[in-house]
Formats: sequence, C-alpha cells, structure tokens
Amino acid sequence: MSVREQDEYRALRDTIRERGTARIWVFVAGISMWAVLTAATASLASTPMASLLPLLVLGSVFEAVFALHVGVERVGRYLQVFHETDHAGGSGGSGEAPGWEHAAMAFGRPKGAATADPLFVVPFLLAGLFNIAPALLLHPIVEELTFVGGAHLLFALRIIVVRSAAGRQRAIDLARFQQLKG
Repeated sequence: MSVREQDEYRALRDTIRERGTARIWVFVAGISMWAVLTAATASLASTPMASLLPLLVLGSVFEAVFALHVGVERVGRYLQVFHETDHAGGSGGSGEAPGWEHAAMAFGRPKGAATADPLFVVPFLLAGLFNIAPALLLHPIVEELTFVGGAHLLFALRIIVVRSAAGRQRAIDLARFQQLKG
C-alpha cells in the first residue's frame, strides 16, 4: 500500500469513528431539544398546529442521524472495495487477509445476538407519538386533526421507509463500488 493509500485509509477510518460518534450526539442533543420544545408547546400552545414545530425539529434530527449513518456506511464500503483484500485475495491494496469491513459485513447479525439500531427508530417513533399529545389535548376540530395527524403519519412513514432502505444500503453500495472499481 502506498503512503497516499495508507493516509487515505487512516483518514477514512477516522471519518467513520467521528461520524459514528457524532450520530449518537446528534440524536441525544436533538431529542433533548425536541423534548424541551414539546414541553413548551404543551404548556403554551393555543392551537393544535403548534405541535408541528417540534415535529419539524424531530424530523430534522432524524434526517441528520440518517445522513451520518449513510455516510459512515458508504465510507465503509469504499474502504472494503478499494483498501481491503477480498476473499478471493488480491483485490485490495494491502495483499493481506480481509480487513475489518469484510469481517463486519460477513459477521452480519447472528441469531440471538444483541443488536443496536443505528437509526434509533423506536425512540423516534415514540417521540412522534408523544409529539401529537399536546395537539390532542387542545380538542382539535376534524380539519386540524387531519392535518396535524397526517403530518405525524408522514413522519412515521418516512422512518419506516428509511429503515427499510438502510437495511439494503450496504449491499447496494458494495455492488456500486465494485462496479466502479471493475
């Protein structure tokens, strides 16, 4: 591996570490900010439409977490294809055994093993459910309930669609980088 390739590899591994850590902090800070905003909305709001501001914040935090996750995964697949050897040997730059990215992808999710959700889907869905409570306490008319409820349903749908797409992302990115390399 050339000096440039080693520098690139180290920089990209650092990027994965930093973005992975940032993803958790964005989630923690964002949920905290959302909770404060939701509490303020519940105590000060005079219209059910006010619940849309905390929902906007919640959706923005989710999108930031998702963007960081996609970036980390994509960098990992790039490293896998361009800096590690494959199981057939010799496709990476080092000429050594498969590295971390190959091992992590092959490891997958063993049956019965503990798993973590990098997108925090359950907390985001619960926050979306709690977010609509202040609007319901204000006894909305049908039109308000339809609009506010529809916005919350769209938020939940976005989370479900993103979770499904994220589950396919590794294989798609891997195939694309292999295509670019070939």
